[in-house]
Amino acid sequence: MPSGSPTSGVGRIIAGRYLLLNPLGSGGMGHVWLAHDQRLACEVALKEIVFRDPVEAGREREARVARARAEARHAAGLRGHPHVVTVHDVLEHEGLPWIVMEYVADAVDLRDLVGTRGPLAPAECARIGLAVLDALTAGHRRGVMHRDVKPANILLAPDRGGSPYGRVLLTDYGISVQPDAGETRYTLASVLVGTAGYLAPERATGGTPTPAADLFSLGCTLYHAVEGVGPFERESHLAEVTAVVMEEPRPAVRAGALGPVLRALLAKDPGQRLSAAEAEAALSRIVTPEAEPYVRTRTDLGSQPPWAAMQAPPPPSGHQAPPEAISPQRRHRRERSHALRAVLACGLGLLLALGGVWYAMADRSSDGGGGGHQDARRPYGGTVGLTEPLRDGDCVTADWPGSQRFRGTPRLRLDPGCDTVPDGQVTAFAGAASADEARRTGAAECEERTREIRERLADVRSQAVVPTDGGFEAAGRRTACLVLGANGPLYGPVGTHRAPGSPFADTATMQRRDCLDVRTNRDARLVSCAGSYDEQVLGFTRLDPDVTLAEARTESDTACARDVPPGDYGFDPSVYTAGSWTSEGPWKNGTHFVVCTVRRQNGGTMEGDES
Repeated sequence: MPSGSPTSGVGRIIAGRYLLLNPLGSGGMGHVWLAHDQRLACEVALKEIVFRDPVEAGREREARVARARAEARHAAGLRGHPHVVTVHDVLEHEGLPWIVMEYVADAVDLRDLVGTRGPLAPAECARIGLAVLDALTAGHRRGVMHRDVKPANILLAPDRGGSPYGRVLLTDYGISVQPDAGETRYTLASVLVGTAGYLAPERATGGTPTPAADLFSLGCTLYHAVEGVGPFERESHLAEVTAVVMEEPRPAVRAGALGPVLRALLAKDPGQRLSAAEAEAALSRIVTPEAEPYVRTRTDLGSQPPWAAMQAPPPPSGHQAPPEAISPQRRHRRERSHALRAVLACGLGLLLALGGVWYAMADRSSDGGGGGHQDARRPYGGTVGLTEPLRDGDCVTADWPGSQRFRGTPRLRLDPGCDTVPDGQVTAFAGAASADEARRTGAAECEERTREIRERLADVRSQAVVPTDGGFEAAGRRTACLVLGANGPLYGPVGTHRAPGSPFADTATMQRRDCLDVRTNRDARLVSCAGSYDEQVLGFTRLDPDVTLAEARTESDTACARDVPPGDYGFDPSVYTAGSWTSEGPWKNGTHFVVCTVRRQNGGTMEGDES
C-alpha cells in the first residue's frame, strides 16, 4: 500500500494489535484512524506518519521514530490532564512510525468548527484559551514545549453534562517528528518549529522553543477563533512567515474584551508578551466570576420578591476593569499585580480542587473522626452543621470562618423558599461508591456537573458538600454540588428552579440566553424563549471600578454594544441593538458586572425563532 493513502487500509491490523476501522481525518502529521485495540478491547486513535517521498522516509525514518519516542515519553507525563489528548505509544509498522493516542468521540477541531459555524463569541474563545493555557502550562512545568499550537490541534468534544463543545483538548502534544501531509512546516536543524502563520517571530528566525513562543501561537489561535481568520494569514506560507516577523497583526474587529489580551499575546518581543499567569488572569476576567470582563446595564432591577429588600453583605475585594477601560500606565501596574495574584490563585485553586479532602478533614476534626450516630444526624459533619441531607434545589446561606469567601469550610443553613437572600443553591449531585471516593472525587465531579449553569451566570463558583464517613448513607451516598455567588448572594433561585413569570430581584440570577418580559425599567420577568419576549440575555461585561451605579445606568448600553455586540450572535445590526441591566448587588460587592441583552431597535417584541 502506498504511504499516505487516507482511504486505503480499513481492516488492516497494525503491529499485530490495532485493527483500523475508518479514517478520522488528515493533517500536518499524517492520517488519523479510528482503530480497535484487540488486546485491551477499546477504541484508540492511530496517527499514521507519512513522508514526502520514499527516499526521505528511508533516510530519516530512524531519527524521526527515535525522536517521536522521546517526545511521547514527555507527553506521557501529562497523561490524565483534563485538557490534553493522551499519547499512549509510538510504534513502527512496515517501516513507518505510528502514534497511538486517546480516541475522543464526537470531537471537532477548532479550525473546522470556526469554518462551519463562523467566528466564536469572545467569551467562548476565552474559555477555550484558558483550557489550552492550562495544558500548555502543565507541559512547560515539565520542560516540554508544544511548538505547534493552532486551531487544528484543539479538539472540542461533548462534556458529561451534554454540552457539545464543553470539553477542550490540546492534541499533537510534544510530537516533534515532521512528516508532510498538506500543511507546510518549517524546520531548523531537524527540529519542528511550527505552522506558518502561527509560529512566534523568534522561532521563525531560528530561536529555541520557549513557553513564550507557545503563548504567541495561542494568541494567533484565539485570534482565528474570534475573527475567523488568522492574524497573519496571507496568500503564501512564505508571506505568512514574513508577516509574523515584520508586520503587526491585522486589527481585530470582533474580539471585544478579548482584543487587549490578543494584542499582548502577539507582542513581537517575547519579553513584552503576556506571561502564562497574566494570560490566565486576563482570560479569566472574561470568562469567570472573578475575572469576567463583560458587564453592561441599562436599568436598575426592582424588588418584587421578598428577598430583594434584604441588604447584601459587605463587599469583598473588588474586581478589575476590562483592559480596554484602563489607561496604559494603570494597566501596566495592574498587569504586574495580576501576575502575583494569579500565582497565589494557583495555590488556592489546588486547595479548591482538593475540596473534598479538606471538607472531610475539617468534619473529622470537629466530630471526633469517627462519626457514627452523631454523623448520621449531621451528614456533612459538625462544621457544615446541616442536620438533614441536601436536596435538589435547596437554597442555602453560607457563613465562612474568615473574612474571605471560599476560604475554609462554610457553615450552611437552609433558606426555605429561597426568600432571605440565599448565597447559593444545590443544582447537582455526584454519586459515589464510598465516603472515601466522595472525598477524592466529589469536588472535581461538582466542578464538572455545575459547569453548564456556571457558564450561563456572571459571578458564581462551584462548592462541593462532601458527606462524612458516618453520614455517607444519610446523605444518599452522594456529594451535594452547590452554585454559590462568588462575591455576594445569588438573591434567588437559578437554573431550572426559576419559575416562568417570576421577577428578577437582582442581575445575579440572570443567565445567558434568558428571555425577558420587560414591564418597566425596574421590572423584568423570566419568560419562555419559545414565545414572544422583549429582550434576550447574551452575556456580561464589567465596568471600571470608578464608575458609580448612577453612571452605569447611562454608560452600560454603550459598553454592551462594544463588548457583547448582538451581531456576534447572529442578530442583524440594522434591526437589533444592545441593551443592558444592572442592580445594586454588583456595586456593593465591587464586581460592577452588567448583564448585556439584545432587543429590537423599534422597541417591538421578539419571537422564539429569532434566537
